[in-house]
Parts: sequence; structure tokens; C-alpha cells
Amino acid sequence: MTSRLVKKLTPLFDRVVVSRTAAKKKEIGGILLPDSAQDKANTGKVVAVGSGKRTSDGKTLPLSVSVGDTVLLSEFGGNDIKIEDEDFVVLREEDILGIIKDV
Repeated sequence: MTSRLVKKLTPLFDRVVVSRTAAKKKEIGGILLPDSAQDKANTGKVVAVGSGKRTSDGKTLPLSVSVGDTVLLSEFGGNDIKIEDEDFVVLREEDILGIIKDV
């Protein structure tokens, strides 16, 4: 389904579209906490990237992340959007804290 998203939404310049990973369900003392009391997942998979950041002289610098990368997100960065019942975050590359590599 995310391949259809890429055809519908192409981020501009240094923006990146990320699909957040599912947050783990937390229990405290056997009590399941509601979604509103849990933290948002701070990792996700990149599903679309823009062309790159423009410099003052008009050149385009390529992004450090690419489609398929698993990234660490800042807690409050980006804009949440919903497309075809899927939740995504659109954010600037500078709001991504790092790329998570499989070891």
C-alpha cells in the first residue's frame, strides 16, 4: 500500500515521509494503559523522500536518508497526516535523529 502513497504524495525539497512503527503496548502492574497514556513510537520507516535541500546559490544537496531506511525520530517533530487509513509523519531531514542499521 505504501507504493501507492509514493505515487500520490511526493515530498518537496528536504522533507521526508515516514511510517511510524507500531508502539509497544505497556502494562503497569497488569493494567493495560490506554493509547492516550502511552508514548508515540519514535522509530519509523522512510516511505518517500524529496529531491534534497536547496542552498543559497540554487544547488540541490541530496538527502542522507533513502526510501526503506529505518530512522529514529524526534518526539515532537513533523506533521501527522492520514492517507487511506494509514498514519504517516512528514518532516524535514533535520528532524530525523539518526538511521538505525541492522547489526
